[in-house]
Amino acid sequence: MFRRFTVYAIILMIASLFFYIWLNYDFLLPPINKWPSAQVSTLPSRELYTLHGHEGAVWSLAFSPDGQWLASGSMDKTVKLWDVNSGKLLHTLQGHENAIFSVAFHPNNRLLVSGSWDKTIKFWKVSNGKLLDTWQENEIGSLVNTVAFSPNGRLLAAGLWNKTIKVWKVHHAKLLRQLLHTLQGHKDAVWELCFSHDSQFLASASYDKTIKLWDMSSGALQRTLTKHQDSVFAVALSSDDKRLASASYDKTFKLWDVKQGKSLFTSQGFKSVVFSVAFSSDSQFLATGNDDATIFLWGMDNNQLLGTLKGHKDSVFAVAFSPDGQHFASGGEDNTIKLWK
Repeated sequence: MFRRFTVYAIILMIASLFFYIWLNYDFLLPPINKWPSAQVSTLPSRELYTLHGHEGAVWSLAFSPDGQWLASGSMDKTVKLWDVNSGKLLHTLQGHENAIFSVAFHPNNRLLVSGSWDKTIKFWKVSNGKLLDTWQENEIGSLVNTVAFSPNGRLLAAGLWNKTIKVWKVHHAKLLRQLLHTLQGHKDAVWELCFSHDSQFLASASYDKTIKLWDMSSGALQRTLTKHQDSVFAVALSSDDKRLASASYDKTFKLWDVKQGKSLFTSQGFKSVVFSVAFSSDSQFLATGNDDATIFLWGMDNNQLLGTLKGHKDSVFAVAFSPDGQHFASGGEDNTIKLWK
């Protein structure tokens, strides 16, 4: 009888321990690859919500992998988490001491990272907004312009003001990191990063007017794309990683053949700076956010302009499609975020 009681007690203790870990440390779990598959994307045409709350320009937006949450990073030094279906503010994440120019979700849907001009990277638990860890200036070394997780969840990259890119190997078992690469080659600040969907290479956009492609296994520079005439603010990759889109201060966006490094298309007639660019999840559409407060929507079958979204009162710095292709978000200088469908 005593032995049976002891066994039951041990089982109960183990179950309680696992429940505690699940409740408090679920952010350590590996990426989940069972999100609903992307539907055929719909072309955004109507505004659902205008999200108010930021007291500074919104520079970065990211949908969670399951499409339920939207994260926003702002000049007001905060990150906000929003419910996509209702437009409700869920959490305001405070702790940074300078502007936040980039936010990114880990593929496991439970962890959010933010990069700031306070020279730190912070990690947050999505479910309750709790600050989990801060990587300090001594290991970052510069203002953080952009952060990105690899789709397999194993790498975290940061594009820095000091012209370099740092890539860390992220361990799931603990919030530990190992510096894998320090990528050097840009001649000015690195403004945005984008991993390929197979996590094999990284694209970087820089104030030096170039885009660079880096091999993640070796850290070697694969290719430099050089057709822009001014700073490149944004890069995005199509779902098959065959095309790359870039947005520039030269008032154009370009499409590139990734394998050959050739420019396939250059937008014509823009009268304002193009700050942001994003593909829909099925790469059927591409959106650009512009300095004149407009968003242009392009069809990728023939690179034709399909529509324009208007509603912002100033520059559009960030655009993002939801993973299921059913929602679209934009944010900018007017301190607001707009959700479209």
